Amino acid sequence: MPKRFITRIELTLPTRTKLTDVSHSNGMTQVAVLSRIVQWFAAQPETIQAAVLGRYPAEIAPDVARLILERMANGQKK
Repeated sequence: MPKRFITRIELTLPTRTKLTDVSHSNGMTQVAVLSRIVQWFAAQPETIQAAVLGRYPAEIAPDVARLILERMANGQKK
């Protein structure tokens, strides 16, 4: 098994409540849920990461989403 690390994160109370709900409804620990989310995020192309992080201006977000989906449909990575 690969070496594991524990990382602390800061959550607002509403976010923590939702995380608890998701964890309970899936029968998983919060650490397991967050680990899977981070694994998924780290494996995404930079364009997806930037969109998730809100790095595109709100005015162009719908266009960016469409362009990303078009590229994904055509098999392009970026």
